[in-house]
Amino acid sequence: MTNNNFDSLDVATLRARNTLKWNWYGEDVLAMWVAEMDFPTAPAVMEGVRDSVTAESFGYPIFDHPALGVATAAWSAEHYGWTVNPMAVHAIADVLKGIELGIDEFTAPGSPVVLPTPAYPPFFDVIKLSGRKVVESPLVLRDGKYVLDLQSIDTAFAKGAGSLILCNPYNPVGRAFDREELLALSEVVSKHGGRVISDEIHAPLVFGRSHIPYASLTEETAGHTLTITAASKAWNLAGLKCAQVITSNNADEATWRSLNLLQTLGASTVGIAASIAAYEHGGQWLEDVMEYLEGNRELLRSELERQIPGARLIFPEATYMAWIDFSALELPAEPYEFFLEHAKVALKPGLEFGLEGKGHARINFATTRKILTESVSAMSSALVPATTTR
Repeated sequence: MTNNNFDSLDVATLRARNTLKWNWYGEDVLAMWVAEMDFPTAPAVMEGVRDSVTAESFGYPIFDHPALGVATAAWSAEHYGWTVNPMAVHAIADVLKGIELGIDEFTAPGSPVVLPTPAYPPFFDVIKLSGRKVVESPLVLRDGKYVLDLQSIDTAFAKGAGSLILCNPYNPVGRAFDREELLALSEVVSKHGGRVISDEIHAPLVFGRSHIPYASLTEETAGHTLTITAASKAWNLAGLKCAQVITSNNADEATWRSLNLLQTLGASTVGIAASIAAYEHGGQWLEDVMEYLEGNRELLRSELERQIPGARLIFPEATYMAWIDFSALELPAEPYEFFLEHAKVALKPGLEFGLEGKGHARINFATTRKILTESVSAMSSALVPATTTR
């Protein structure tokens, strides 16, 4: 591993960045909630941003920036074995904007949207803001691993749903779906002539194997999928506003090119430059990050087993978030509320991900080992008075 000083950060430094994660809660709270890494920025990205600043590249971005398409396609080919047409890569502000456009412009008007749950909270909102009904399809926990309920999805499509939002890799439960699972899903979708809007923002963050893009599976999946991805999760660029919509068939490409310019604006010039730098030159840094995250993943598991044995960790195959079931602890409040008040640790509330999140919370382990260990220790200490007074 290259020395990237992942352990060198302290809370004061993180708060000084003046971003949401470490400034939403009070100074006495450890921020383990929002999906943002604490690590120093990749040197290649810093260089790309500095070059933009030096060149005073603050004007409007080039529409469908060709270099972004080339960089995205090259990354996809090298790391996922997916051949993407660079001309079919389109810059937008963020993944949620891409999902909104996917629902509004690429699905049957008024058709309900299937949403596997627990789900990334804004998915509920973007579906409703598009005037559509959310059809929830709870995941099934099987042998310690969440899987899609294909029968539930089949029923939803049979009753009139027109599309499904696939989060692959899956936030919050950390699944990286395998080829057989995705093919089984595709059979259900194709059977009903449905669409898939695939959020693959966490694609670079799969442990031990390569991400499998849903659209890459077959000609059928390429024909019914709109893929939205970004460099923002893997290289920590959320504030720079640049995601990529990837079309994988001629009809969708024609639909995209028919959209009004106002619908697709929002990517920033500097964000495009940072994303290109990440895809082209950020690979070694990301390898180092993934190695460090693997260590943190194991540390989280061992510390929970040692200090909070009643907590059930769903061991993540991807992402830097972990889904934890605290139900067996019989806490007097939801885990988020309890640990925020008594441990001064901010987790992401389980119920924000849907009713399946009751008794659960999500923790972000993309931080220093010191902060991660301190967080689990604080949570463990908070349980002592809770269990003795219940």
